[in-house]
Amino acid sequence: MRQLVYFCVLFFISIPGILLAQRGMKWNADGTAYFTNERGTIVSYALPSFTKTELIKPELLTPQGASSPLPVRDFSFSNDGNLVLIYTNTKRVWRMDTRGDYWILNLQTKSLRQLGKDKPASSLMFAKISPDNTKVAYVSKHNIYVEDIASGVITPLTTDGTDRLINGTFDWVYEEEFSCRDGFRWSPDSKKIAYWQIDARQIRNFLMINNTDSLYSFTIPVEYPKVGEAPSPYKVGIVNINQPNSTTWLNIPGDPRQHYVPAMEWMTDGNTVMLQQLTRKQNESNLFLGNAATGTVTSIYHEKNNSWIDVIPTDGNGWKWINNGKEFLLLSEKDGWRHLYRIQSDGKKETLITNGDYDIISLKAVNEKEGYVYFMASPKNATQEYLYRTAINGKGKLELLSPADQEGTHSYSLSPNGKFSTHNFSNHKNQRVNEWVSFPGHKTIKETTRNMTPSGNVEMIQVTTADNVTMDGWMIKPKNFDNTKKYPVVFYVYAEPASTTVNDAAGSAGTYLYAGDMAADGYIQISLDGRGTPSPKGAAWRKAIYQNIGIINIRDQAMAAKKILEWPFVDSERIAVHGWSGGGSTTLNLLFQYPDIYKTGIAIASVPDQLLYDNIYQERYMGLPQENREPFIQGSPITHAKNLKGNLLLVHGTGDDNVHYQGAERLINELIKQGKQFQMMSYPNRSHSINEGPGTSAHLSKLFTNFLKTYCPGGGR
Repeated sequence: MRQLVYFCVLFFISIPGILLAQRGMKWNADGTAYFTNERGTIVSYALPSFTKTELIKPELLTPQGASSPLPVRDFSFSNDGNLVLIYTNTKRVWRMDTRGDYWILNLQTKSLRQLGKDKPASSLMFAKISPDNTKVAYVSKHNIYVEDIASGVITPLTTDGTDRLINGTFDWVYEEEFSCRDGFRWSPDSKKIAYWQIDARQIRNFLMINNTDSLYSFTIPVEYPKVGEAPSPYKVGIVNINQPNSTTWLNIPGDPRQHYVPAMEWMTDGNTVMLQQLTRKQNESNLFLGNAATGTVTSIYHEKNNSWIDVIPTDGNGWKWINNGKEFLLLSEKDGWRHLYRIQSDGKKETLITNGDYDIISLKAVNEKEGYVYFMASPKNATQEYLYRTAINGKGKLELLSPADQEGTHSYSLSPNGKFSTHNFSNHKNQRVNEWVSFPGHKTIKETTRNMTPSGNVEMIQVTTADNVTMDGWMIKPKNFDNTKKYPVVFYVYAEPASTTVNDAAGSAGTYLYAGDMAADGYIQISLDGRGTPSPKGAAWRKAIYQNIGIINIRDQAMAAKKILEWPFVDSERIAVHGWSGGGSTTLNLLFQYPDIYKTGIAIASVPDQLLYDNIYQERYMGLPQENREPFIQGSPITHAKNLKGNLLLVHGTGDDNVHYQGAERLINELIKQGKQFQMMSYPNRSHSINEGPGTSAHLSKLFTNFLKTYCPGGGR
């Protein structure tokens, strides 16, 4: 249940010869230059000189007979640099536009040709040039194809794909909860392709209804496994491109309807794939090696947790191989902190690389030649991020690379060898730096922006509750604040494991749905992260929410609010709360479970009943309802709706394929049954983001603002 409004996820995929940050800047293989699209021209910049070369001008991207060049949504190079894959005319699949048209540009012959011309427009997915630069593989209509670049001959590798038997990509829930989209991999020798097959035929349809786009309403089916429903069975197979329709299926142990496979990659030998299998409850993980020729599978690594195990890639969607493929890097929380391990490819030996009471937030780069790994962490302040490095042999000390005098949040896009990087820094004081740096030494080689003069009125705060839980937060006081007066407080909440709301970074604080200046209108704005949020505070902090969504996180928020109500400038009669998705659920629970604290709430795209949400998310954090149903009931807002005393605005899109409108209607029925008055707004056919259609975002913003001003007016009293 990912929050949509205030954060987005950038995912990385690995393409031979180039590390591709999807839709962004791309490094060359050795990290000495980067590529980017500048107004339709693909250029390269050599580092550290930033010498610019125009590689592909618009005329090269203009198809024969066309009057204008292709609009480039994304691009990638072949290993030898002679071929460029162009992605264009894209269409959205659930969250992202992963379906479109692909063209291949030969830089030597200057020829441009569309791939998959016999396939429907905008139907190709995840096209990848083979490592030997001779072929391109892609998915269309849930089948995998290989196209010879020289001849244009297209060979189907699978033919059984349907709307529910899915080859080379994933169903709704894998994409939503594991970020699994690209479902096939070229072997290093370009002779084979390993791929997922997801069988969603046993998953029941959830029917959304469209009442506005035709004379008669019609239903839109989405294969959607509710919590308590078994997952789609999976297979992982290897097909030889010279022997299509002859897949060797890996003999993965265990019932595929009671397990998941969220990660799979080739080993460097080209004959073996490694995959991660999770139990349905996601509390046990196995790493298997599968023989591409025989399908036999060997377990090399096992991990078990009392709550859940996160899928944390160390390279692309899988593992970073080191030591010529003899070892790989793995992130694990098994010692209570998220640490990096190097593990022998047969699983017989492992070495802890990082050590100490801190979490790795993300792995950024590996420089084997110099013996270092680079990663983000924040041992002293969980609202911040810094770049560190340590020795890859596990014998080094933690070395801070980010400037120590720049306190806040740093972000980097490191070259594959860790020699160069973009560097962006900001904090709640609106201090900002945007630059290019080189390593070692974090030396500035090109500066774009630097403003270290503090500004703004955001304060970073901490609140310790009666339960002795210290929560990080941010606060914005009203303009012309007078501490002898009492002001309303508007809390922004999420409070679930998918996201934090408190980050020491410019632009991360504020109430973005408000149409106007909240500080000028006399509101105190606050957000707090409690237990269960994915802050780098150790596994115990994050896993405290296991079987406690809607319970422990709600108590943390309410107990922190009780402390804030003790502040002399807070008006206890004007306390409002709002959130989206999981934050909408939190809003409802706070209104219903603590009606004497929260007087006004705006819940957008909420989950009123946890038994209505999808299996992967809900079972990961709550277990199986068949085994323990009570936490689901106690954590669901609908259970406590009878306690509503304040003012509620319920907002939902009827076309939400993620958090179904069904939940809103069930809550409405319960509120009616309990005689509770409330307001609601449904947005016809809008999805979870409620941003489709002209005027929608502006309408929602005005609705939000008017409701808040009416029931929780601003200003000091």
